[in-house]
Amino acid sequence: MKSIKYIFTLFLAIVVLGCSEETIDNVQIGTITGTVVTEGNFEPIENVRISTNPASSTVFTDENGEFELRNVPAAEYSVQARKDSLLTQFQGVEVIPDGEVNIVFEMKPETANNLAPKAPMLVSPENNSEGLSRNITFTWTSENVDDDDLNYQLEIRNDRNNNVQTYSNITDTTYTVDDLNYGYKYFWQVRVSDSVNEDVLSEVNTFSTLEFPKSRIAYVKKINGNNVIFSRDLNENEYQLTSADHNSFRPRKNHRTDKIAFLRTIGSQTHLFTMNLDGSGQKQITSNIPVNGFNLDKVDFSWANDGASLVYPNFSKLYRVNATGDGTTQIYSEPNGKFITEVDVSNDNSRMALLVNDANGYNASIYLINNEGQKTSTVVSNVDGALGGLNLSVNNNMVLYARDVSGFESEDYRQLNSQLFVYNINTQEALNISDNKPDGTNDLDPRFSPNEAEVIFVNTSNDGISQNNIYTVEINPGSVDENRTLLYENAFMPDWE
Repeated sequence: MKSIKYIFTLFLAIVVLGCSEETIDNVQIGTITGTVVTEGNFEPIENVRISTNPASSTVFTDENGEFELRNVPAAEYSVQARKDSLLTQFQGVEVIPDGEVNIVFEMKPETANNLAPKAPMLVSPENNSEGLSRNITFTWTSENVDDDDLNYQLEIRNDRNNNVQTYSNITDTTYTVDDLNYGYKYFWQVRVSDSVNEDVLSEVNTFSTLEFPKSRIAYVKKINGNNVIFSRDLNENEYQLTSADHNSFRPRKNHRTDKIAFLRTIGSQTHLFTMNLDGSGQKQITSNIPVNGFNLDKVDFSWANDGASLVYPNFSKLYRVNATGDGTTQIYSEPNGKFITEVDVSNDNSRMALLVNDANGYNASIYLINNEGQKTSTVVSNVDGALGGLNLSVNNNMVLYARDVSGFESEDYRQLNSQLFVYNINTQEALNISDNKPDGTNDLDPRFSPNEAEVIFVNTSNDGISQNNIYTVEINPGSVDENRTLLYENAFMPDWE
């Protein structure tokens, strides 16, 4: 009997010792293992906090994104994976006694559930609007879905070139753009960003700006030390055509091509440029052989009447260049070695008027040559003082110019009494049209009006530093006392086509 009790006691002890390897304090346990990776590319994520509910132990993933929870009492759990900047993930598991359960977490950025903003709705200008001004306020609406800070970008394209005007970091739903081009068709679109999702684009709307107003007069003003070209329309509205960042001067319009040619300083040289009437499409024409003379403020060039080419001086030589910028050719050389300061091509392209002078601007002459370079007529020859403002009439019978009748000559090329003359080639007589000029002033830079009944010109004090003003004068006035009219103040180098 004692032997039986002993055997039973020994059996019970063996059972108890065997069960103690599968329980903690008589609780059955198991293991939870797993891996944490990024959603999509399944890259392992290190240092993710792994915990359970009900609570057991807490561990962090290793460099392989793996973790292990040991001695977890058998039960059902919600396992949590948490890390800053990632969305917290939960998975349900059941731990069985002496078992191992494996799970995989695919974690997303904490912004993964953030919704993108709605596509902007374009409000104004209305789609397909026409004749709009060059200054436009763009407006649109956009719905902020997740209360994010929205940022907009406005893009504007046109139908003339590949330029894209981009305005970024706009925080409002309105934005004003100034100085769009005349007569362009524009395409505009708004892009919205919440800094979380991909940008969202609006539809593309179109509008057209008004055509450039009719303008026949161009001139120059000084802005911040640079010459800047302006024009005026028939309602006396003024338009700036060139930037104040460049020194641009001496505008000359060609009505057949609706282009304006002008001079611009590029580094140490002066070159011919052309542009559209609204100032767009500016293009350098000359390159290897620049425009040059004794004084670049006095140098002038001329269109060929068909607008296919331009004629310009370089000291004693005369060149023709195609309006496309190619085909530069020397067409004449002053035989006496004087500088060619001004040239004007006749309306029928059959002849040219030249103004030549010495290196100081004096000992000046005006004469006409044919296309073979032969002198056909002399207007003024080797006079004392300054000459300038050369212009041929449309019928080639008259030559307009300015002459300092005082005959004064100085190192700084100061003029004391410059007056305007219209020379009749047939009668060889010169008509003075500056009879009513105020004393102590100069009349300069004359050009015929389109109907040649008037002359546009500059009047300024002969001190050489005072303001320039643009006037017109009738060639054959009904009343001499009323024949001068002030057009524009503080302007010079006029052109009237």
